[in-house]
Amino acid sequence: MTSRTALTRHPFAIAGALIATASAVVFITLTIGIVAGLFEHNPYAGLVVFVAIPALFVAGLLLIPLGMRLQRRKLERNPSTDADWPVLDFRRASVRRTALAIAALTAVNVVIILLAGYGSLHWMESPQFCGQVCHAPMHPQFTAWSSASHAHVACVDCHIGEGAGAFVHAKLAGVRQLVHVATGAVPKPIPPGADMPPGAQARTCASCHRPSRTGGDIIRTIREYADDESNSETITTLLMHVGVGSSASRAIHWHADPAVRVEYVATDAERQTIPYVKVTDAAGRVKEFRAEDTTDQAVSAGTRHTMDCVDCHNVVGHPIAATAEQAANRAIAELPANHRLPFARREGLRLIKDSYPDEDAARAAIDRELRKFYGSRQDSAEAALNQTIASFQDAYRRNVFPAMNVSFGAYPDNKGHVTSAGCLRCHDDSHVATDGSKISGDCEYCHKQLEQPF
Repeated sequence: MTSRTALTRHPFAIAGALIATASAVVFITLTIGIVAGLFEHNPYAGLVVFVAIPALFVAGLLLIPLGMRLQRRKLERNPSTDADWPVLDFRRASVRRTALAIAALTAVNVVIILLAGYGSLHWMESPQFCGQVCHAPMHPQFTAWSSASHAHVACVDCHIGEGAGAFVHAKLAGVRQLVHVATGAVPKPIPPGADMPPGAQARTCASCHRPSRTGGDIIRTIREYADDESNSETITTLLMHVGVGSSASRAIHWHADPAVRVEYVATDAERQTIPYVKVTDAAGRVKEFRAEDTTDQAVSAGTRHTMDCVDCHNVVGHPIAATAEQAANRAIAELPANHRLPFARREGLRLIKDSYPDEDAARAAIDRELRKFYGSRQDSAEAALNQTIASFQDAYRRNVFPAMNVSFGAYPDNKGHVTSAGCLRCHDDSHVATDGSKISGDCEYCHKQLEQPF
């Protein structure tokens, strides 16, 4: 009878034991390091600890029985070798010790694999995995998210819906995206809302932003700057009729009221062209609105959607400035008033609108050109110049990504109607119901301009 010791002498079995043992020790050590926070700023730590090393560990475990099988076949070629099954006699102390050792090692292996599986799943749901491991494709989204109001919200909280079905949908989408990355077939830029399950956004938004909690009017102040020497500031102050308790008889968040159902048909993938709208109010009354010259065939050929939060707030998670002018205005607004250099808006805007091969080249050009422009001026304090350079470098960094063909306006912002159709996709006075009523395009239907901010 062939002994187990003899079977483990095959090179594959020996290599498997060494690989499994070494990777187990390394996995446990690095897991302790992650728990202690030693790798919290390294986006690739999870890839190594929870994917690469466990893969080596499993490969080592598989090599052991493979080597033993190959060794058995090798020994069986000798006719004098008895290939019968081994006899386990637990009356012998050596058999009991071997069985106990195997059981203990198996338990340890199972624990390691379970920890690795849990750790890999947890890590693959982190923003660092979503935005930094696949660095080039998701760099625009990750950078915009990092600077946005929802930077504390994990990617999966919005991009994965509730239930097992949504989880499977997300993982299958992830596999498809991995293939795209591996084959270089990633679309540039990434389409907005790609692979998001229907309704996931509304459920996610409603967990914090419930329409019933949004009350009254709010004040919104928009600051814009001219290209003159003093960077003349223009302030537009709007009274927005947002929710319940508004001074107006209507409210913007009426669209998100759970008692109201708004359906629409879009004829393009970006949902910018909407020829048909169907409204079911809280009393169950139905009214259908059609844009001028819209036929039944056009409605049937389009894609029907039920309106939810992101039909208006479509870039809230990853805001890219709609125009370079908008980014320049924000860059100037972030500077203290006494540090706004003459012609800063004009010169900064000119530089962030230029084309550069990458971010490093853009940063260098912005620094060089602004220093060159202000170098001969007597009124350019060093601190103000440094702040201006940093502000416009940041405006470029957050909005322009040459590798992914992302720049100002790459993703239309539907919350408003200044830089894209937005609200006016429906609120244009041309969507008419059979009774002659229209979806109002009156500016004061949603807001009122105030002469001065409060």
